[in-house]
Formats: sequence, structure tokens, C-alpha cells
Amino acid sequence: MGTRKPLVVGNWKMNRTSTEAVALARELRTKLSMVHAVEVVICPGFTALESVSRTIEGSNLALGAQDCFWEREGAFTGEVSPMQLKAVGCGYVVLGHSERRQLGETSEQVHRKLLAALPADLIPIVCVGESAQEREANETFAVVSQQTERSLGTLSAAQASQVVVAYEPVWAIGTGRQATPAQAQQVHAMLRDHLGKLLGPQVAGAMRLLYGGSVKASNARELLTQPDVDGALVGGASLQAEEFAAIVKANL
Repeated sequence: MGTRKPLVVGNWKMNRTSTEAVALARELRTKLSMVHAVEVVICPGFTALESVSRTIEGSNLALGAQDCFWEREGAFTGEVSPMQLKAVGCGYVVLGHSERRQLGETSEQVHRKLLAALPADLIPIVCVGESAQEREANETFAVVSQQTERSLGTLSAAQASQVVVAYEPVWAIGTGRQATPAQAQQVHAMLRDHLGKLLGPQVAGAMRLLYGGSVKASNARELLTQPDVDGALVGGASLQAEEFAAIVKANL
């Protein structure tokens, strides 16, 4: 891992009302108050962002959103802009999660969102990953490389240094199945090598690469101690304060 600070992100997906989200955030603030060696981000739903932001203010927890639109403002009913996210206290935004890609979001759209998030001073967490069918067809590297290349597009070294990439095998999200530590490391090493070709080895070496897909307290240490795995994007387990705190502490 070198000098890359571990990062653990909790993606709460479409769960928890604003009141429930505040209660969970308050519990996490207490349980993780002494953790400073790991960067921790929680991503509640849009309706809970502002109240959770107030709850974690002054703590070592950061706030993230689960998506954003690619325009600053305008007649885009139902969308949320990067500037609106920044205004309620977000420092991060998840882009291109496989659950959104399965609904039709393309890598080209992810790239537009990425280019909108960076000027708003949001750190994008760009998700890539293959389906079960693609893995069985030995297309993992090709799919992940293509998604990465199209989602990131042409970035300057300065822009790329702000981007986090999360490898999430689609077959492991919410299924209870997860990549073995060796499988995760293999894809992460390939991904870092590919990023090196796109952006230069120095930039790629500094970028944080997260693993996501049925990460639990019981498997976190094995996964997160792999040399090219710099943290985790956690789904279901992030909704349980005790479990999520244990995952964060597995990095210590």
C-alpha cells in the first residue's frame, strides 16, 4: 500500500430515513472516534445528506453522495448537481455503481459526471466491475479495463490524483459471494498497471483502489491487506454500526 492512506466507504444505498440515518451516523461517530489512520466516508441517501452532515460535523467521518448529475444547474428535474452536494457538506461522490450501470448508465455518462464533480471539489469514487457471465468467459480484465478507460477518459495528472477507483465484481454485490483475496489482488494489480499506461506510473501508484462486493468484518482483513487494495466500498454491512466499525478497524 505504501503511502496510500486506507479509505473505507459505506454505501447505504436506498436505505434509512433521515432520522434513521442520523442515528446510524451518531453511532458510527462514537465507535470510530479514535480511528485516524483510516479515512472513513459514509454515503446516505440524498434526503439524509444535510442532517447527517450536521451530525458528523467536527468528527473524523466524511460525507459522500451516491451519485450526481453532470450539469451545475438547470432544468433537470430529479437530478442533483455536484454544487448542491458540496453545499450540504459532501466531500465525495460515488459514480458508476454497478446498480446504476444495470439501469442503463454508461461509462461515457460516468465520465461526464466525473468532469463535473472535480471542479466542485468532490472526490469521485468511480466504480468498475464485471458480471458473472463476463468472469466465466474470462473477460474480467477486458471489461474492467474498458470501463476504467471510458469512465476516466483523458484526465490530467492533477485531476487523476483526486480520483478513487472501486473494483466491484457485479457477481459479488449483495450475493454473499466475494472475490478471494488473491482474485481481488489480481484485478487490482491489473487495474493499477492499466492506469499506469493511461496516466503514468507515478499517478497510478498514488491512486487509491478500493474493493467492493460482500465485504464483511469476517473477510475484511484478508482482503484489505493485499498490496494493491487500499480500502473498501461497503454496501449492506455499512448499515450495521458494529460490523462497519470492525471493517474499518481491519485496516489498522
